[in-house]
Amino acid sequence: MRIATPERQPGPVTPEARALGPDLARGAMLLFIALANTHYFLRGQTVLGGYPQHGSAADKAVTWLLATFVDGRAFPLFGLLFGYGVARIVRRQRARGHWRVRRLLWRRSAVLMVIGLTDAVLLYVGDILAAYGVLLFLGAWMVFWRDRWLAALAVAALVLTSLPSAGASTISTEGPGPEILPPALSGLVADRLPVALFVALLGPIGFLCPFAVGLWAGRRRILERPAHHLPLLRAVAAGGIGAAVLGAQPIALLLAGATTAPAQPALERLAALHGMTGTLGGLGYAALLSLLALRLDRRPEGPRPGPMTAAIAAAGQRSMTCYLMQSVTWAVVFTPLLLDLSGTLTVTGTALLATATWAATVLLADRMRRAGRRGPFETLTRFATYGRTRPEPRPPAGAVHPTAHCP
Repeated sequence: MRIATPERQPGPVTPEARALGPDLARGAMLLFIALANTHYFLRGQTVLGGYPQHGSAADKAVTWLLATFVDGRAFPLFGLLFGYGVARIVRRQRARGHWRVRRLLWRRSAVLMVIGLTDAVLLYVGDILAAYGVLLFLGAWMVFWRDRWLAALAVAALVLTSLPSAGASTISTEGPGPEILPPALSGLVADRLPVALFVALLGPIGFLCPFAVGLWAGRRRILERPAHHLPLLRAVAAGGIGAAVLGAQPIALLLAGATTAPAQPALERLAALHGMTGTLGGLGYAALLSLLALRLDRRPEGPRPGPMTAAIAAAGQRSMTCYLMQSVTWAVVFTPLLLDLSGTLTVTGTALLATATWAATVLLADRMRRAGRRGPFETLTRFATYGRTRPEPRPPAGAVHPTAHCP
């Protein structure tokens, strides 16, 4: 039998060979991303932290829930999973040599930057794909660092972004500007491009910590083999989510109208605490979802995931396509030239819209899975990264890939 060398297997992993944990986490993450983004489109007489004030009791409750469990917690989860995926690419490609792996990552970086900037200018200015493209361009140098250097970078980045003087510690009192809600197409590029470039160039600073942790975890396949790392995952899930919930309360109660704002220096310290514990919460969510994937794999009816789990994991496998579909929804619903509902919807309404949008993308991703199709943007990214690759043989129906589920 002819044995293929790593040189002949440069392509991506087939869907059948993917582990459930990371894909389930990515699919769930997309819901958090949608919830975190939509309330920033809302207008109101008084806006604090992206939330219109003086809403109904339901709006205040939803604001508290989002500020406690979603805001500043979704994007660290995104960053960790991004680093984890990069580590998996490196693991599969390492035999090809450091420089060739870096060039492959730089090609992927370029695709992310182009798609992200296009999305930011045409649809949603808060797009973070370009920031991840810049992060990957720099991170291509990090992928072969020793563990102690990754740990040092993660701690330093966490401390840096937790300082009260950091940009993340500012609680905005402004409503959406023209870069978010463009009043005319003529100013679209002029209003959005500077903001998009600013986010792309400075955004990676806030993602360095979870990205480095994701690289470290990806080397050990922690999310793919949770049964081998149960004590660590349980500790991170309990400690990270617990810290995130407790650390969020000063800002969450303030945004929900239950407390009044302190002096600016104290407010900045509380906002910094919210951001730092949010990073820990993102790591905790990744651990919790990995434990959930292990539990689903161990059900009495067998290792194959149920319909809902498979659909969410399918969205995780097509996360870029699903993420960009969210941008299309936000553009249609909120842009003044289109439906212009930013002054009509409430915080509760946007949360329901975000959930419905996520559910629609999950259903569409599941249909692609059943049809055996990748997402269009995943196909584009893989082609730009790897070129044309030979498809790997598909396993027999019902077979379980040896790395897809934990023993």
